[in-house]
Amino acid sequence: MDKMLNTSLQKLQTDHIDYYLLHGLEEQSWNKLLGFGVLDFLEKAKADGKIINTGFSFHGSNKTFKEIVDANNWIMCQIQYNFLDETIQAGTAGLKYAASKKLAVMVMEPLRGGALTGKLPTEVKELYDKAEIQRSPAEWGLRWVWNHPQVTVALSGMNEERQVAENIRTAETALPNSMKADELATVKNVAESYRHLMKVQCTGCGYCMPCPSGVNIPNNFKIYNDYYMFGDEQQTRSMYGMFLMGGLSGKRSDASLCKDCKKCMDRCPQHILIPERLKAVAEELGGPKTEAVLAIMKSRSPPQKPAKPS
Repeated sequence: MDKMLNTSLQKLQTDHIDYYLLHGLEEQSWNKLLGFGVLDFLEKAKADGKIINTGFSFHGSNKTFKEIVDANNWIMCQIQYNFLDETIQAGTAGLKYAASKKLAVMVMEPLRGGALTGKLPTEVKELYDKAEIQRSPAEWGLRWVWNHPQVTVALSGMNEERQVAENIRTAETALPNSMKADELATVKNVAESYRHLMKVQCTGCGYCMPCPSGVNIPNNFKIYNDYYMFGDEQQTRSMYGMFLMGGLSGKRSDASLCKDCKKCMDRCPQHILIPERLKAVAEELGGPKTEAVLAIMKSRSPPQKPAKPS
């Protein structure tokens, strides 16, 4: 741990780090770190002036979350939180508990890795369209997070300048306890609709990767969820065949490659039964139907020109 900290200081070209986090804690990793004397390490690093404030990010159960909060004089914590994850991991109960202990709470995945924005399932779009106030899905999701007075910061990923502008505009008026009852009801109904449609509660974080058998686990689950949310079988099988069964690259990464080694399960923050769910993906999206779609798509593709000699 000393070596890791000193390496970070060297690479950052500084003599101290303002906020130093223990990353991705859950029951197993927390107990392992306790065995290594992590709390003594943090106290010594603070006494030496190498760390100013300590915190942790979390992907375990609510019970473990409270144990970690109580174990040290933390200044902040980072939790996954959005309107689909009220009871997952730390959840709303953990958010309120941390705030009651005077911890700043940084929220990651406020839009579930972008899954709550972009193309919407039909019934979700209809619910938003019925709302008295019209907002983008991103604004609805962020407003719901910021509506909680216990939230200090929402860490929202942005890929374009317009997204930055929208988030800034939203933040200017998305104050704690500012959402009305009918607005909260809209978000609640949307959340229930998503839960009904989604087959796998995967956020696409990628912690399960790499897979020893070559399965692209997040992409398999994304296409599987899209199939049930949007209902386009032809497009789903085309996407599955081209991107996961080797249609484009020639290299397969589909669910049928899973060897049930379960290494991914030890790393999954959502505690998904990944091999079991991959088996379902392979049965529903793989097989002769998708192979036939893939063959048709390949037959319609222009032939590849041979490479010119250099």
